[in-house]
Amino acid sequence: MTPGKWRKSTRSGGASNNCVETRTFNHAPAPVEVRDSKAPELGSLAIDRDEFVALLESVKLPTVPRRRTVDIYR
Repeated sequence: MTPGKWRKSTRSGGASNNCVETRTFNHAPAPVEVRDSKAPELGSLAIDRDEFVALLESVKLPTVPRRRTVDIYR
């Protein structure tokens, strides 16, 4: 598998290093790699493509659903 080039979001401001970078491999079903652009030397995290798509879809929501908590000490 040959990795692609690292990419930043177009919303990151271009020269800004305050973002996450991603790259994919040329052959499916390879994972998506994610890394911190401020510290690329720390390595990357490989995420399943379907899970990565689900993560992106949840980030696009107006608010992230929160879990309901119950106070058991009442």
